[in-house]
This record gives sequence, C-alpha cells and structure tokens, in this order.
Amino acid sequence: MSEPSPTTVPAGIPALEAATGAPVLEQPQVLVITGMSGAGRTRAAAVLEDLGWYVVDNLPAQMLTHLVGMLTSGPVGTGARRLAVVIDVRGREYFAALTGVLDHLQGTGVELRLLFLDASDEVLVRRFEQVRCPHPLQGDGRILDGIGHERSLLSDLRERADTVIDTSELNVHDLARVVRAGVSGPGDDVLHLSVLSFGFKYGIPLDADHVVDVRFLANPYWITELRHLSGRDAPVREYVLGLPGAVTFVERYVDALEPVLAGYLHEEKRYATIAVGCTGGKHRSVAISEAIGARLRERGHRVQVTARDLGKE
Repeated sequence: MSEPSPTTVPAGIPALEAATGAPVLEQPQVLVITGMSGAGRTRAAAVLEDLGWYVVDNLPAQMLTHLVGMLTSGPVGTGARRLAVVIDVRGREYFAALTGVLDHLQGTGVELRLLFLDASDEVLVRRFEQVRCPHPLQGDGRILDGIGHERSLLSDLRERADTVIDTSELNVHDLARVVRAGVSGPGDDVLHLSVLSFGFKYGIPLDADHVVDVRFLANPYWITELRHLSGRDAPVREYVLGLPGAVTFVERYVDALEPVLAGYLHEEKRYATIAVGCTGGKHRSVAISEAIGARLRERGHRVQVTARDLGKE
C-alpha cells in the first residue's frame, strides 16, 4: 500500500495569502501646467523641479497617458510620484487632444490638477517685445493676433482649471512663491544648508554665502597630543569648544543667522553654504562647523556638514 505524499506546504499558508492584500501602489500626483505663452509656464516648471517634481516641458498631450502609466506601474516605493508636465500650444496639432486626455486620466483615479497661467494682453505684448521673440501662433500677423488666437483655443481649459494664476503683476520671485504655496507638501518649505570647514591657506570656497573666521581661537596644532587628531575627534572638539568664547560665538552666530535664513526662504533661495575657516582646515574649523551644524539642526534646518580640507596636511 502506497504512502500518502508528504505535506510540503504548511496548512496555514493559504489562509495567510487570502488575508494578505497585494501591495497598493501610491497614486502619483500629476500637475498639468498650461496657459498663455509668456505668462510664466517655464518659471513655474522650474519651481516644481526644485521641489523634487519630475518635470517634462512641451509634452505632446497624447504622451501624458503613457507617462502616467509608467509611474503607476513601477515597483512600490520607487520612481517619481509627483509629475508636472507643461502642455501648451507649442504642441500644435497634438495640443488639441489635451481635453480628451484629461478626461481619461480623471476617470482612472489619478490625482490630477490643472494649473493655468494667464496675464493681460498688454503685459504679454510687452514680454514678447522684451525678448524679441514671435508669439507661437503669430504667423505673419501681429503679436496681438497670436494672443487672441491662443485665448480662443485655451478658453475651455481656463474654465476647467483647478488653479488660475494671473502673473500680470508678479515678478519671477513672486510667481515662484505663489506656485510653491499652491503645491508644497511636507518638507518642501525647507532651506538646505551646507556647513563647510576649510583652511584659509587653501583658499576660500567659491560657493560660500557666508565666511566665518575662527582663527581667533587658540590653535590645537601647537599641542603635541592633539596635532595628529582632527576636529572630529573628541579631544580636539572638547579642547576647541572649551576655549573662552567658543560656545558663546557658536550660539550668537546661529542666532544672528536666523533672520538671514528666513529671508532666504522668503526670497526663494533654497540652498546656502556657510564656510568656516581656520588656518589648515583640520582642527578649529572642523570642530566649530560641527557645532554650528548641530545648533542649526536643533532649530529645524536641514544641514549637511563637510570638511573640505581634512586630510590635506
């Protein structure tokens, strides 16, 4: 009599499989930027790119469905999840398909928004004259002819837009603030700070927004036990921060930076470099830059601390 085949799959596995749902892909955010030529579409796209969006300019409308499909079909947790595309009359005959494409995507459950940029005819004419470029629909006519034709083509899109921004009275910085306020998510409104230690004898960093000279502190180089160490080592760090005025300087300097950093955010400057220098960039500047970076992090800033000249001696 033959023996039954051994059980190779635990009995509970089917139940576990039934109770475990398939991974759910995070639906991407899709922002379609359109509007009048000269109203600031390129600037709006640049702001979104700075915020980490995947941006495509002058996309044929029919390609939007395929691009969104690429995002939704990728592995969980990978790929771009915020897509911004600029689709406008530069697409010529392809642009006419945009309304149908938007209707199709909205029926798929994708988080889709339409941003429309506009400006007065007077302002648009002035902007085209300043850059000495023809309107894309101008042909052999005047700039106003092209603007009028474009308004007619875009009237339905303007009506269905989720957000309309009139840029007539906005400069590039104002427009950036308005766009950022309309699309920002958690962590977008953050200033990225780089605190960089360096040695003056190797030159001041070219990209420094602020230069801090800590050569007013006694140099650990002249202490035999500390000479071979760096500002990242505890003995040097404790020595430098234990010097008279060192901690006070760090705290007051960070206090003084606060209104500057707030101003950077207001003026759409999202990256800043603070260069901290001593003679060789090995002891004092390294220890002080680490201390400044730690204080800035405590205040909620995103900070990267690096030592440019460490190891050169």
